[in-house]
Amino acid sequence: MGEEKESWIISVNDELKHMADTSTEMEHWKKRSIYRIPACVTDLNKKAYLPQAVSFGPYHYGQERLRPMDYHKRRALLHFLKRSNKPLQCYVDTLAQVAQDLKDSYETLDPEWQHDTDAFLQLMILDGCFMLEILRTATQTLDDYATNDPIFSDHGKLYIMPYVKRDMLMLENQLPMLVLNKLVTVENDKAKHDQEFVNKLILRFCSPYTSLPSMGRCLHVLDVYRKSLLWEDPISKSRLHKKHGLTNQEGDEIIRSATELNEAGIRFKKSKTGSLKDISFHGGILRLPLIVVDDATESMFLNQIAFERFHVGAGNEVTSYIFFMDNIIDNVRDVSLLHSQGIIQNAIGSDKAVAKLFNSLSKDTTLDPESSLDAVHKKVHNYCKKPWNEWRANLIHTYFRNPWAILSVIAAIFLFGLTIVQTIYGICSYYSQVASTPPSPLMLSPLPSPPSH
Repeated sequence: MGEEKESWIISVNDELKHMADTSTEMEHWKKRSIYRIPACVTDLNKKAYLPQAVSFGPYHYGQERLRPMDYHKRRALLHFLKRSNKPLQCYVDTLAQVAQDLKDSYETLDPEWQHDTDAFLQLMILDGCFMLEILRTATQTLDDYATNDPIFSDHGKLYIMPYVKRDMLMLENQLPMLVLNKLVTVENDKAKHDQEFVNKLILRFCSPYTSLPSMGRCLHVLDVYRKSLLWEDPISKSRLHKKHGLTNQEGDEIIRSATELNEAGIRFKKSKTGSLKDISFHGGILRLPLIVVDDATESMFLNQIAFERFHVGAGNEVTSYIFFMDNIIDNVRDVSLLHSQGIIQNAIGSDKAVAKLFNSLSKDTTLDPESSLDAVHKKVHNYCKKPWNEWRANLIHTYFRNPWAILSVIAAIFLFGLTIVQTIYGICSYYSQVASTPPSPLMLSPLPSPPSH
């Protein structure tokens, strides 16, 4: 026990001598962009974080259910090399120059990848070429594949690509963007590569109806897609902030459900853009971006939330949006209301399923108190607290929540009106009868004279 204690002290002292300064540590953490998601997160919904069709990178490599795609990866590599007309060694040498940077992109690496650089580079090239071939199917026809190819054909686009796209948007299943950029640089025989080329390639595959002018440096496919969800036109953004006063305000009020907000007089309208940040409240109108809910929505949002949670500096916009939607969606009525206003497009079936989805997305997550939606929360809360709006909401909530209550209120008003009419009619009849009755003779005779003395 004494020797173990002494050995531990020596080990800690040695680490203390070689401890990096703050700037070195910052550079070390800055390189990380792909993370293993801990069990405390994945246990809530394991399937949402596990690739079902294909693995990219080392974290899920070699898993039994994903091995069938390895054969197609090899085929894609051969097609890529033949089309580029460049020897494989050129790609290996180029990636070898940045091998450590690629390793540093991963939060943790098993010893086999950490120490065997050759095996790691082989994986990066194999998966990188396969990913590029997949991405290109969205923008061009790859004529060097057979028309009945199970992956790179119209049949594959219809039946296989949706699953591949879902797996490409998982945090643990990412490749560093540096891999794709280097491969394209060698392929096109250029000294320097335009990073926007790969960004747009990813965007056209993952979000074909979104067109962005420039995205800047991105970390991986998930990061590109996240930025496309949050992108705002700089001019429109400045106008929106000036018009609606979207500045940060303090306030931790929980926003009411969509149905309750509607009862308080708030109307819902679709935002002019699809950005998740384009949420505003002005003049009793709450504007929300269109959201298409399909089978991949849950996994996509959970991995975006996980990325914001583990990547320092990523921001909290997606998490804030999910919290906001979870607050205004409590049940089927809320989903139905938002659907009627063109804010939710339901592609998974029932409105109940959509409500359940949003209610589960924000579990076990925390919201940044300086969220960009704080101002909207505050404005909506203050609007609902105004006496007239609060009275209106309470009236509707108490008396107009179901058809029977509505009928009861109408019947009560009707009876009350009949009572008033009957009372007025009775009074009018009485005075009319008095006016039409002639005076009696007794009332017309003169009063007797007083006796004379």
